[in-house]
Amino acid sequence: MNVILFFAAAVIMACVICNRISNRFGVPTLLAFILLGMFFGSDGVIRIAFDNFDAAGQICSTALIFIMFYGGFGTKWSAAKPVMGRAVLLSTAGVVLTAGATGLFCCWVLGIEPAESFLIGSLISSTDAASVFSILRSKRLNLKYRTASLLEVESGSNDPCSYMLTMIVLTVMEGGGIRIGGILWSMAAQVVFGLSCGAAAAYVTKYALKHIRFTTEGFDTVFVFGMVLFSYAVPAAVGGNGYLSAYVFGILLGNCKLKTKKALVHFFDGITGLMQMLLFFLLGLLSFPSQLPEVMGIGLAVALFVTFAARPFAVWIMMNPFQSRRNQRIFVSAAGLRGAASIVFAIMAVTSPAKISHDVFHMVFFIVLFSILIQGTLLPFAAKKLDMIDDKEDVLKTFSDYTEEVPVQFIEFRVKKNHPWAGSMVKDILLPPETLLVQVRRRDTGEMVTPDGGTVLLEGDKMVLSARANRVAKDVELSELLLEEGNTWIGKRLSEISLEAGQLVVMVRRGEDVVIPNGGTELKVGDVLVIKEDFLDVI
Repeated sequence: MNVILFFAAAVIMACVICNRISNRFGVPTLLAFILLGMFFGSDGVIRIAFDNFDAAGQICSTALIFIMFYGGFGTKWSAAKPVMGRAVLLSTAGVVLTAGATGLFCCWVLGIEPAESFLIGSLISSTDAASVFSILRSKRLNLKYRTASLLEVESGSNDPCSYMLTMIVLTVMEGGGIRIGGILWSMAAQVVFGLSCGAAAAYVTKYALKHIRFTTEGFDTVFVFGMVLFSYAVPAAVGGNGYLSAYVFGILLGNCKLKTKKALVHFFDGITGLMQMLLFFLLGLLSFPSQLPEVMGIGLAVALFVTFAARPFAVWIMMNPFQSRRNQRIFVSAAGLRGAASIVFAIMAVTSPAKISHDVFHMVFFIVLFSILIQGTLLPFAAKKLDMIDDKEDVLKTFSDYTEEVPVQFIEFRVKKNHPWAGSMVKDILLPPETLLVQVRRRDTGEMVTPDGGTVLLEGDKMVLSARANRVAKDVELSELLLEEGNTWIGKRLSEISLEAGQLVVMVRRGEDVVIPNGGTELKVGDVLVIKEDFLDVI
């Protein structure tokens, strides 16, 4: 037992060190995790004998659930909505086109049996969310035309389609035959059950987090952890697509106003990072590098075809109706990184009853190595050469949680006995310059009040003010809103706009300037409003 724990700790520490080294030299972190697994594996230096595909498949599939969930949870709907149409096309029809074109290439050019050709095409038809997220955020690729959101939604949502194609091809290869009715039913069941179960899980979780008081701190996070597993297991048990359900659950929950949002982000950020380490390390451990030369010829041919033909073809067709710019299409084509999901699906193929004549696991493994190493490393260079970098954008703002450091903090203090403000209305008290009363917590009831001029301050009230200060208040949740051309608030004063109950604009970022607002502040195009959110009380 001690040896196993020591080994696990050593691997985690090695992954952390690899992360530092890979970031310094511009190599994708996930590639470092795979190479580390190969170092420890049967053909590596440490030579740990591990060839249990069934166990590896179960572990990797579980890790992929959390990666899929967090891909949705981190998608900011307001940023994704303008590109949702083309992203959905890329993640569905684009995946089918890529798989079909690759299957035809394997069959007609490489001479592989038809069913196995389309199996290979299905396995590598999706792009990898973990790889795309890692590169976009670690390299801070601030892209034009909302391309970061487009890539994140596409890569986060196309694995379910690839999984569905893989299962259909495997069913045919296992002797199920090509029954159009059966295939259509399977596709409909996976989509319908996947979407409905994901939406139901999000509704139940949102209701529980807003209306139930968890007696032990942190158990709300444990509850969401369990719901992630639930969101996958239920649809998978009835023929639905569990990965689609987990993704839908993530994107719906991630865009809810939740009091525990930041805690959930920090928890699942760590969990997903650990799952990525585990997933890529285990895939490297499972591989046999000595077998890669045998598949290198076919693997390289398929990798080059997908990179320079199948993926660009699918992107060009899917993005053409939206009149997307040429440089954006080229960059989106180049950003089609293959990754963990393809290898996990290859493990499923290997462990299935289907008769497969080629070593599809190591073939897909080689393609993923090629994609992450070549495409992933050159992606920042391609962004600059294609003039896709926009310094005014921030790729981190495609994330659903507002985490950016802003030059405004929150001061909290209590209205003590005999304080001159006790019994006064907010409009009658004199606040320090450039401060704003944001929130009042009643001492007796614990009620959180968003004040206005007529709010009366009582003895024992805890007041929260926004200002430039050292002491930061807790329980203050922020969101932000960019005023784009056409917004009805532009040209109005803050006192003239209608916010939701409990909301208050606490700061306006105007270019390089920061404005502490009042009712007379006039809103302009390009203003970023930082809004204090309020939440339903729990019982």
